[in-house]
Amino acid sequence: MRYYLFSFLLFYSICSSAQTIRQKIENAYSTFESDPNLKYASSSLTVLNAETGAVIFSANGNTGLASASTLKTITSATAYYVLGKDFTWETTLGYSGTILANGTLNGDLIITGGGDPVLGSDRYDQSRSELILQKWTDALIRSGIKQIAGNIIADDRLFGTETLPGGWTWQDIGNYYGAGPSSLSWRENQFDLIFKPGRVGSPAQLISTRPGMDYLKIVNEVLTGAAGTGDNVYAYSAPYSTVVYLRGTYGADLNKVISASVPDPAYDLAYHLMNRLKQADIQVSKGVVTARTLIANKETFIPQSKIIDIHTSPSLEKVVYWFNRKSVNLFGEHLIKTIGWKQAKESSTAKSVEFVKKFWEQKAGIEPAAMNIYDGSGLSPANRITTMAMARILQSVKREPWFDSFYESLPIYNSMKMKSGSISDVLAYTGYHTGASGTPLVFSFIVNNYSGSSSSVRQKMFSVLNTLK
Repeated sequence: MRYYLFSFLLFYSICSSAQTIRQKIENAYSTFESDPNLKYASSSLTVLNAETGAVIFSANGNTGLASASTLKTITSATAYYVLGKDFTWETTLGYSGTILANGTLNGDLIITGGGDPVLGSDRYDQSRSELILQKWTDALIRSGIKQIAGNIIADDRLFGTETLPGGWTWQDIGNYYGAGPSSLSWRENQFDLIFKPGRVGSPAQLISTRPGMDYLKIVNEVLTGAAGTGDNVYAYSAPYSTVVYLRGTYGADLNKVISASVPDPAYDLAYHLMNRLKQADIQVSKGVVTARTLIANKETFIPQSKIIDIHTSPSLEKVVYWFNRKSVNLFGEHLIKTIGWKQAKESSTAKSVEFVKKFWEQKAGIEPAAMNIYDGSGLSPANRITTMAMARILQSVKREPWFDSFYESLPIYNSMKMKSGSISDVLAYTGYHTGASGTPLVFSFIVNNYSGSSSSVRQKMFSVLNTLK
């Protein structure tokens, strides 16, 4: 009798707790929806019991909405499942031809990309650009190479020539956060612009780039904005182009480095390696070129026949950490392409996305139509996903052995462990929280087409999420 009484009381306590949480959320969400900033908006909130998957609250849970960067949680979870937390990428340095007795490489030096998203990234000691350039220079010296009679070729064939997912906008792709993936990405496919403001309304002077980008033609049309207007500089360039336009305004009191995307990262890597080799008195007779260019021009490309160095990336879990913590869009596009390459033998973003949708249909019963997605990062405004699908996926990974690593990658906002997302007129949050009731919760909250300032709507969303505490 004592056992049955205890079980009844425990069940009653859980039900009462869930009911109390539900009532609080209902009241807060009702207030949120009636806010003037939401008059023309679409919003959705789903809250599940993170242990059982039971629905505690859901409003418009099956309505597809633009998810922004909260989509990164799904890409991350899929990568953990499919690739494994210890997965690494490899980049090889080798050559074709032979090394003559006088130290001349009678052939081409070839860098073969394996899809590493963090090659040259300063986020990891082992991947820093200076370290890699020096390591490869030393590898050539040890191999006895004193001169290269051919080219330095950047072999960027693995991911094909598609560098941008569908739906990415012209205003985004020239800037650092819109850098597209390459199987031979380098320094997160971005470079820095150093400006000096002038009088308000006059040109803002472009002092330099970091690193030097002499092979690019940079057309600076940026004007000096009024004090307090901040950074409104946008870079415009197309994949594989050599011209970058800079437009917008740079505040008169601003002291900030602006970052733009590199149109052809594989070429950029080969270019900077050539410059480093010249500093070591290793001359390159011809120059730098990518495998893509050789193939497009119907010229002969002979892949490397001998390898002199293999660079291994940090593990996937370390890449996912910064992917979610700092919302690096490039990493998401590498992950989605790698998933497609490894599982579907097809690295196009469209094919990779189809695999992800089918994977979650089989894994968690998520209907593909509930995940109408176009990329791996959430940057495309065309993405549509339901909060129910996202919450279901996050709830399902709680049982996985790698969950602690995944959980650690999520930032903290509003004293809650959750991933944020924001693009034009879109705000979203998804994550986990265990409040005073002791019930572990998983949630997804998305708002599209709100009016007013994003900071104001964000605080109103936090007020709703505070009911989970």
